[in-house]
Amino acid sequence: MSRRAWIVGLAIAAGLCTMGLAETLGGTWDTDIILDLTAGPWPAGVNINTEITVEYTIGDWTFGSETDIEDGVWTNQDFDFAGVLGAYTISGDLEFEPDTPAFTEFQVGADVNIAGVTLGADFTLVPNGTQLVLTAAVAADVIVDVTVTLGDKTDCDFDFEGLRIGVEFPFCCANIVSKLAFDCDGFDYVQFCFDGLIIENLPWLTLGMCVKFEQAQSYSKVVTFDTDIDLGIVGCDFDLYYRLDEEGGTNYDPLNLKGFIFEGIQIGCEIGGVQFTGITYWGAGAPGILAGYPDYWEAYQIATADDGCCGPFSFDVTVFFAEDPGATKLFDVAYFVANLEIQAASQLTFGMSLETDVQAGTVNQLTFSFDVEW
Repeated sequence: MSRRAWIVGLAIAAGLCTMGLAETLGGTWDTDIILDLTAGPWPAGVNINTEITVEYTIGDWTFGSETDIEDGVWTNQDFDFAGVLGAYTISGDLEFEPDTPAFTEFQVGADVNIAGVTLGADFTLVPNGTQLVLTAAVAADVIVDVTVTLGDKTDCDFDFEGLRIGVEFPFCCANIVSKLAFDCDGFDYVQFCFDGLIIENLPWLTLGMCVKFEQAQSYSKVVTFDTDIDLGIVGCDFDLYYRLDEEGGTNYDPLNLKGFIFEGIQIGCEIGGVQFTGITYWGAGAPGILAGYPDYWEAYQIATADDGCCGPFSFDVTVFFAEDPGATKLFDVAYFVANLEIQAASQLTFGMSLETDVQAGTVNQLTFSFDVEW
């Protein structure tokens, strides 16, 4: 615990020192104290995470750093810069993992526009590896971009790793996007694609197609069709999750559109500065307010929408419902998440969050946080 307290104290001291230079520096200092009440005897479930970011701007240049401390361990340190030097735009990033300790990555890039042609170079250095990517692009009625990659992937040396040429141009009623790629062994593939082609009598349906010539074990041609739908605005704050039920669309397998699949709905409304949102979703993934909680199929949330409701106090409360048909709780209530924040001053905000697993009968996480901006 003493080592953890020493590192956290160092983070606090660094934050206070940088705050004293607020006239020339900007940044944030965010700290979370997380109590995992299911982890075991005290203090096994206590984690303290701190992130300090600092930015210094002078003229056209900005220099920054990010320091991350997780549970008393200095896990990440980044330094970055970006600015303009004459006609050149330059940026870079240097990353370390202090707890390893290990150098992670150094990256620097530069771009310049000369007579309508944008030239770029991006150099990346990682442990046991280097890479240089050179780009050139012309934007007009016909868009051309070229990428040459020099690096040290398997079976390549630094002299050459790959070349990619892209050309975008209008053709008939479609906009064609083409790519020509070479690797260490020579020709890799050439591809021609279009998308967003609207059928006049079916304005809600758009088509796309790609033709790809490539060399794997032998030369081959792959034709792929895809579709997209847009039913437009449904009305009010209402999201409808849907997709086409389709099969085929690749080489000798005709594209078969069987119909629509509706996977869920989300509805929301604002009343007196408080936002209400509800979602029911049966598909893959976790959209809307279910994001981050893929084990649940339904959720309802109330949250502050603006300062007109509660001034410096904000909150959100979300109730999740289980997919398990054998759930024993009323209405299958399975999980509960609540967050609140109080702005104590213009640059200081305190927060607290709570997560409860109703099915398991446990309080999973209690978090206290404070955020400082200067």
